[in-house]
Amino acid sequence: MSRRAATEYLVSLDVGTSKVAALIGETGPTGQVRVIGLGTAPSKGLKKGVVVNIEATVESIRRAVEAAELMANCRVRAAHVGITGSHIRSLNSVGVVPIRQREVGPRDVEAVIDAASAMAIPADQQILHVVPQEFVVDGQEGIHDPVGMSAVRLEAKVHMVTGTLSAAQNLYKCVERCGLTVEKLVLQHLASSEAVLSPDERDLGVAVVDIGGGTTDVAVFKGGSIRHTAVIPIAGDLVTSDVAVAFRTPGLHAEQIKLRYGCALPEMVQHDPGIEVPGVGDTPPRRLSRQMLAEVMRPRFEELFRYVRKELHRADVYDLIAGGVVLTGGVAQTPGILELAEEVLEVAVRMGLPHQVEGVEEVTRSPAYATGVGLLLYARQQRPAGMRGPGRAGVQGLVGRMQGWLKGHF
Repeated sequence: MSRRAATEYLVSLDVGTSKVAALIGETGPTGQVRVIGLGTAPSKGLKKGVVVNIEATVESIRRAVEAAELMANCRVRAAHVGITGSHIRSLNSVGVVPIRQREVGPRDVEAVIDAASAMAIPADQQILHVVPQEFVVDGQEGIHDPVGMSAVRLEAKVHMVTGTLSAAQNLYKCVERCGLTVEKLVLQHLASSEAVLSPDERDLGVAVVDIGGGTTDVAVFKGGSIRHTAVIPIAGDLVTSDVAVAFRTPGLHAEQIKLRYGCALPEMVQHDPGIEVPGVGDTPPRRLSRQMLAEVMRPRFEELFRYVRKELHRADVYDLIAGGVVLTGGVAQTPGILELAEEVLEVAVRMGLPHQVEGVEEVTRSPAYATGVGLLLYARQQRPAGMRGPGRAGVQGLVGRMQGWLKGHF
């Protein structure tokens, strides 16, 4: 059977600390994204979301992409790629420009966003995103699309995200060595939010907490706009490490035990036949209780959610999240974690599953693929009508990108 042309598809790469996930999707007649290809591979070359081993990362990406291509029966040439890590920085900025023609045009919007983006950033950082939050026209706030309005003065409030040049370049290098072009690096927080939030939640105020293998990504929305992003270096790998130390078992077995038997609340463990825990080296296996496993896992999860709460208070956004917290990422599937998050954060918490997509059931029903699905949705927004394929998207202008964000978030 011949493979179909790559230009029909959207492609995403979620290069994480614990796994690499490649998704291939296509856009239906109604604009709905259908996932037709999924490939995953263990990730060995990243630490806390940052590439630390080029060869290992390249191999993981290659295996994931080949598996997705095989399922979708196609070859792909380019992808939207997620990026995260402790090197990510974010800030809110404001820009102002006069309107000489007394009517706001696309060039005025571009100019005011450029003015808001004209911030001094360290030499080792590069701008990843400039996301418009809202526009102010002659003192009138809360405007989402000012084009065509009569005005003398236009102000833009934007959220800027930066990352280190080296981290971005290493990720580019790994993807390109697999024969792919990086269409755009997208902050994983924004991608996950795209997949799991509803417009009502964005408007009311909500925090997305994406718990992965190496980092926990936090994004806060209010009034339909992004207000704050942060990366917390506590995630699933530290829980695995705690289990390995407490049970004196190799990390690989600790991860399997955590996934199969883990629970965030000891009181939720009822039936407890015991767990056979392999020993290190020649040490014989032992049987330990699930209750003990939960008692090992709970303190680390409590620490994580305390850090999340501290970050929300530090950024003065805790009072904005009237809609509560949406928990996503692979670790969000741990039994009891939603209840523990509610207890520590003192807000309503729900699990964030990908929506606006159909196709491969494993993807549409798992929070572990929220970032990958969000990257597909982001890719769909960034492409003009009639340009659906990864090889044909090209580099779009700032106004086009801004209109895609406005369409997606307002």
